[in-house]
Amino acid sequence: MTLNPWPTDIAYKKETRLLTVTYDTGEIVTLPATVLRTESPSAEVQGHHPSQKTTVTGKENVSITDIQPVGNYAVRLIFDDGHQTGLYTWDYLYGLKRP
Repeated sequence: MTLNPWPTDIAYKKETRLLTVTYDTGEIVTLPATVLRTESPSAEVQGHHPSQKTTVTGKENVSITDIQPVGNYAVRLIFDDGHQTGLYTWDYLYGLKRP
């Protein structure tokens, strides 16, 4: 069950390497590509158990090359370092927002 606001728009600015998600509440969340890459929901980063989470380094200049919709619940972000296995659900993206 989704408890977070629902996205109405998603956009990426290559120049600033920022992904912006606009929600139905009017809230706008901006996420740096480096955070999205280092916090990828993929097994490569998260492992299969919380104790297996890996700290990814050296991704300060990573960029997103494509955003692919996955049903109505997520997007796949394709990074210029070849990473593309994480499915970013709307709830997961919203949870990455910084205060």
